[in-house]
Amino acid sequence: MKNASTRRQVLGGLAATVAAPAILTSTRAYAANPTLKVGFVTPSTGPLAGFAEADDYILEGLRAHFAGGVENNGKTYDIEIIRKDSQSNPNRAAEVAAELILDDEVDIITAAATPDTTNPVADQAEINEVPCITTDAPWQPYFFGRNGNPAEGFEYTYHFFWGLEDVIANFTGLWNDSGVAKKVGGLFPNDADGNAWGHPELGLPAPLAAQGFELTDPGRFQPLNDDFSNYIAAFKDAGCEIITGVMIPPDFGTFWAQAAQQGFQPKVATIGKALLFPSAIAALGDRGVGLTTEIWWSPNHPFASSLTGTSAGELANGYTAATGRPWTQPIGFKHALFEVVSNVVSRAEDLDDPVAVAAAIKGTKMSTIVGDIDWSAGPVPNVSKTPLVSGQWQKAGDGVELVITNNKHAPQIPVGGDLQLLG
Repeated sequence: MKNASTRRQVLGGLAATVAAPAILTSTRAYAANPTLKVGFVTPSTGPLAGFAEADDYILEGLRAHFAGGVENNGKTYDIEIIRKDSQSNPNRAAEVAAELILDDEVDIITAAATPDTTNPVADQAEINEVPCITTDAPWQPYFFGRNGNPAEGFEYTYHFFWGLEDVIANFTGLWNDSGVAKKVGGLFPNDADGNAWGHPELGLPAPLAAQGFELTDPGRFQPLNDDFSNYIAAFKDAGCEIITGVMIPPDFGTFWAQAAQQGFQPKVATIGKALLFPSAIAALGDRGVGLTTEIWWSPNHPFASSLTGTSAGELANGYTAATGRPWTQPIGFKHALFEVVSNVVSRAEDLDDPVAVAAAIKGTKMSTIVGDIDWSAGPVPNVSKTPLVSGQWQKAGDGVELVITNNKHAPQIPVGGDLQLLG
């Protein structure tokens, strides 16, 4: 898709500049349609792999859908999706993003699954002037974690998801429903998410204090920590009946086991990131029942795909039928990521011009399987928000299911049950 003089070929060196036109000319000679390359960075392995559990299913469906191509200005373009594994490592995410940009010469790059993936990919895209769409990370760690300036924004990189204000509203809604004491223990790692969630002004502390919650924050811990004894002791001393924070599943598993061993039993445990996936809850055994978390997407969300017309319920049920595994939240957002890609490809004034493609992303206004996406609505440039609810893992037959118990901030998404206290 790219002309020989594009900036990424210059960045890639003289060899890339010389070789690329020959490769592209050869491909065009035999291909019925021009091919537009889309890079996709995802944590297929490592502690964040739960976010990528459904990738194979989603990509298989998308590739089947894109087999007929996407039309733009009277021409049909084939879509080639090139996936790279970040290995749950931000440094590796940056490396594979650079590979996609400089070696694969992608026309658009996408990424999903926490700031550890989205931020380094978006940074590489911005530097190399490649249009980029990301999701599955709260917008504050994405935007401010990349030193974003609300007065200026970014030129090539765009993101859709909810924000910390939404997760705070949902978490406190759960806690107010519970009726327990407003004493909260905070677990915030020394990473992009933890530093954002625990930030005195931009994170949880100030809003919790404004609502009368007393937050005990013993400080940052390094991811893959093996001893939470000091945190547990601080929470016990403070009389914390609620535990919150944002953690990777292995860290929460360690904390939760040590809490039981040391006789600490909060009445509510609401943790971001760690409690999103059925596999993470299954690993906790009986102590996974009753845990609470944010819910970004579910089979009960009243949205449908702009690509296929498939409802949220149909997409989730299709995954379960194909894999034998329960639905998982990233299914909807991975699908929506490529809904946006398809929409942008169909509207861009010139697919050979990265500036024109970025302009098409900026001008997106559409309904997707995760809700409406509209980058003109803010809250800051380059960010579009999606709705958020919250709920609890509750017993269902021989297993557990994630039940929406609080929808006060997104009433269009139905509640499925009432909150139950732990213990």
